[in-house]
Amino acid sequence: MLSIRLVFPPLFWLCCMSPAHAGGDTDGTRLQVLGRNFYLDTDNHGALGADNREWAQGFIARFESAFTPGVVGVGVDAHGFAGFRLDSGRGRSGTGLLPVDDEGRAASDYSDAGLALKLRAGDMRLSLGEMEVETPVFDTADKRLQPEYASGALLQGTVQGYDWSAGRFHAFKNQNETSSDSDFDGYGASTRGSSISFAGIQSPGSEPWGGALYAGSLSDTWNELYANLHQRTDFAAGRSFSWTLDAYRTRDTGSAKAGAIDTLAWSLFGKLTLGAQAFALGYQKIHGDTPFDFIGGDSIYLANAIKYADFNGPNERSLQARYDLDLAALLPGLTFTARYVRGSHIDGTHAPLDGAYTRFDAQLQQQVPTQGKGGKHWERDLDLAYRVASGQAAGTLLHFTYVSHRANAAQAGRDIDRIYLVIEYPFELIR
Repeated sequence: MLSIRLVFPPLFWLCCMSPAHAGGDTDGTRLQVLGRNFYLDTDNHGALGADNREWAQGFIARFESAFTPGVVGVGVDAHGFAGFRLDSGRGRSGTGLLPVDDEGRAASDYSDAGLALKLRAGDMRLSLGEMEVETPVFDTADKRLQPEYASGALLQGTVQGYDWSAGRFHAFKNQNETSSDSDFDGYGASTRGSSISFAGIQSPGSEPWGGALYAGSLSDTWNELYANLHQRTDFAAGRSFSWTLDAYRTRDTGSAKAGAIDTLAWSLFGKLTLGAQAFALGYQKIHGDTPFDFIGGDSIYLANAIKYADFNGPNERSLQARYDLDLAALLPGLTFTARYVRGSHIDGTHAPLDGAYTRFDAQLQQQVPTQGKGGKHWERDLDLAYRVASGQAAGTLLHFTYVSHRANAAQAGRDIDRIYLVIEYPFELIR
């Protein structure tokens, strides 16, 4: 674990130096520090013997340098993080906010840093090192105190207005770790001893019609194809209808470390916006005897993958109802969202017993499928957010979420009630 003393002096030097000390011309250079205060409270309904309840403070620094002039521009992107325990204890840890030792005690603090070298030639950009990644087939998450990071290479560019990217990553830093050589786990698949590669292209987001096509591969585990099609129609000021179709096709490859996999996962989501209100419905279906699996906390761009559950069980069908309300008339920047998803028809009884989607049954003394037949569950999310739109506190976010999830034994999920309370306040030091 890096000492906080090792992280803060470089950040302090960057934060305090003037543009002149930074080299004079800071056009394209940016330094931001994001303060994040996070409280997470999970009622496990006695399932784990205790509830998980932690409160922590984090600071995320992101530095983006300008490119040097010339045919090939060179620059550096760097990040640093420091997290501090405000409230936790043995038996209450495990929220993902803080590292936990073998005895279940949360660390009092943790910190780390990383950087990536970047090269630019025309419309192409190559990044080498540790970074956040955002694609439909591999997407690092930012759901707790610290973002996830991946180490590898990412090539990006634009052709005829379409954005394309290709990457290969071999090491990872999880949300509550400081090691840059950890493993990302999915439902059964893991990056342990593997690397993930991808390539894809997507249309400009400003067009009424659009789409995306990506391919990904987790070495010796699975190959994956992703396709998206979306459209938006504006009827009048503040009135519109949009729909999005997302689909993934996944099949095992090589030595098939997670076992035999052959799944098709897709969702259709429609949204009607009427002024300050929006009404939406989503339908999602998983075809296959194993769950739709993915690596990286946000690498699932399906409509019903929401706050806690992803509704991606084998053969699962799920339906979502969602309501959004923009409360700008009451307070600019204030929004409310309510959504409910119910999943059913889960049948994991045909999962290969030599694969990753099984568990050891002590009574039977053998491997059995993780999920049974007739699995069903539901989730309800209530979300209230306020982002300061102007003034000295512009960008400050206050975010409250209440999540409930209930499941039967065949679904094998947890019954929880969870509260998220997050306060974020950014500081732009160079821009």
